[in-house]
Amino acid sequence: MQTQTLERMESDVRTYSRSFPVVFTKAQNARLTDETGREYIDFLAGAGTLNYGHNNPKIKQALVDYLASDGIVHGLDFWTAAKRDYLETLEEVIFKPRGLDYKVHFPGPTGTNAVEAAIRLARVAKGRHNIVTFTNGFHGVTMGALATTGNRKFREATGGVPTQGASFLPYDGYMGEATDTLDYFEKLLGDKSGGLDVPAGVIVETVQGEGGINVAGLDWLKRLESICRAHDILLIVDDIQAGCGRTGKFFSFEHADVVPDIVTNSKSLSGFGLPFAHVLMRPELDKWKPGQYNGTFRGFNLAFTTAAATLRQYWSDDVFERDVQRKGRIVEERFQKIAAWLTDERGIEASERGRGLMRGIDVGSGAIADKITGQAFENGLIIETSGQDGEVVKCLCPLTIPDEDLIEALDILEASARQALS
Repeated sequence: MQTQTLERMESDVRTYSRSFPVVFTKAQNARLTDETGREYIDFLAGAGTLNYGHNNPKIKQALVDYLASDGIVHGLDFWTAAKRDYLETLEEVIFKPRGLDYKVHFPGPTGTNAVEAAIRLARVAKGRHNIVTFTNGFHGVTMGALATTGNRKFREATGGVPTQGASFLPYDGYMGEATDTLDYFEKLLGDKSGGLDVPAGVIVETVQGEGGINVAGLDWLKRLESICRAHDILLIVDDIQAGCGRTGKFFSFEHADVVPDIVTNSKSLSGFGLPFAHVLMRPELDKWKPGQYNGTFRGFNLAFTTAAATLRQYWSDDVFERDVQRKGRIVEERFQKIAAWLTDERGIEASERGRGLMRGIDVGSGAIADKITGQAFENGLIIETSGQDGEVVKCLCPLTIPDEDLIEALDILEASARQALS
């Protein structure tokens, strides 16, 4: 396999090619093929960007037809037919059935662009600078988003430039199951000498992906919403990885029946792996002046096209949603079995957690997790780790994965754990 040019010319910042050092050439749904012809089942799916699988034919055809028609590809923030179709579809298929009323801001095409826009909007709308964020949260690596990201690995890569503008509080479960961490938040808000500047907004992931598949309880999320309402603080849900169906609902916050003031989406928003992001905001929060937050690639028309096709194909009823939840239960059961074997047979305290098809096994050690995922790759399964030390083996398979591929992948993972730790 020819990797010399790639190793010689690409920056050392690369990560995934170190864990999966082969050259990929083809992909379809949940399977990747390298240049030797070997197939792998994909439990990574572009770090949650390919919820609808690789080269989904139902979405690809919409893209091919649009290109063949000489439709607008790049148009800054011009009004285009593709943009109108996407917004109308988003409103009819997603907003109205859920009783949501949001305006839509198209920033740059990545998740960190969306977070930057969201936290800046909160500051503009409220006239306050502070943003509350949570331990183990990940919101991006540009400077504003990085200030709300917990992991030192990313925060220490600024060359010494301090990150500013955010206050960290303990996420649900951070202090143990017996402690409601929102007691601390509420106490600080009520104490003028507590040292917490009243925030413009609170940014939260309902399931922390990079942080280790930490799941916020539904009652905790409801209480967080009520605290924000009581103190005139904007609730921002970062749904970049947990959204677009990953947890079994289109928006991950639907499980808790909360309504955020601001929502960020990216990753699987285009439905096809194309770069695309948006920020949803309550209409009265749209305080932007023209051009105040812009970008050359805001509003990518190819992504508008595939995103609209995705919404119509998968979200016009609840069939897909229920199927994701069903598959999530399959993964949950098998992950629990693997965790029990690690605990009972190998003395490795392990536990399963997650929601929908966003699930993980905490094995307590990055070294152990790496052994398992490394062996899994040798056996034909691509799966990554997350958590502060990479101690969580993490499932982000395509939501469209066929049952037979799902079962085969879980069999591979279980066998790999036994091989790696026997």
